[in-house]
Amino acid sequence: MSYSLNIRGQLFSLDTPQVMGIINATPDSFYTASRQQSEAALCDRLCQIMAEGGTLVDVGACSTRPGAPLPSEQEEIARLRKALTTLRDAIDRLECAPPVLSVDTFRPDVARMAVEEFGADIINDVSEGSEAMFRMVARLSRPYILTSTQPDLRSTLLTFAQKVQQLRDFGQKDIILDPGFGFGKTLKQNYALLNELDRLLVMELPLLVGISRKSMIYKKLNCTPEEALNGTTALNTVALMKGASILRVHDVRQACECCQLIESLK
Repeated sequence: MSYSLNIRGQLFSLDTPQVMGIINATPDSFYTASRQQSEAALCDRLCQIMAEGGTLVDVGACSTRPGAPLPSEQEEIARLRKALTTLRDAIDRLECAPPVLSVDTFRPDVARMAVEEFGADIINDVSEGSEAMFRMVARLSRPYILTSTQPDLRSTLLTFAQKVQQLRDFGQKDIILDPGFGFGKTLKQNYALLNELDRLLVMELPLLVGISRKSMIYKKLNCTPEEALNGTTALNTVALMKGASILRVHDVRQACECCQLIESLK
């Protein structure tokens, strides 16, 4: 299917799969190497994502690692303001097309701050959404990533159908679906859902897949997140073959190579 997003008044095409690089402005991400907090580290990570072919960056200041302490809204805002100030300054100095800036948050007021103060392009919500968030993203007129925390395909489809209709009722236009690998699912359920990923295309909305170095890989392979790149590449390839439009990853170059090779098959 042909998909595009309205980004800063321009159409951002998803006709070919795109890669979203992760920037974790947190001290406690499950993957230690992905934690960027200093100004230099943030700028280096941004440059790395773009140099390796990423067209989107996803900035988060609240770890979704199981068991991680949840920062207050004020702490999340403070972390994000610091990171986004640095990243926006770096983006403004670029001599090439800027990346699409996504902010990873489940809090409506954090989303509002990121858009109104820093011009964030996309809101990435891993919480399965709330009426308050739906109203906010519709008011902000930004593409919204809706995540499922359901355990299987049937409940995921039913929840997506209900939530998408709610979003449409509030006037939301651009919606991206994330099946939520690692959220509310057992190891077996993660793989069952990935095996049936293409059946989510019935929603006629682009799919984002975020499986990078997650426990569904390193637990299955009896290794650590640091050793899970090869497994990540294998499953990213499966996701692309089943219709994913966006890969959310730590390792951008390897994901871009997957996209390039899968496109060659077409």
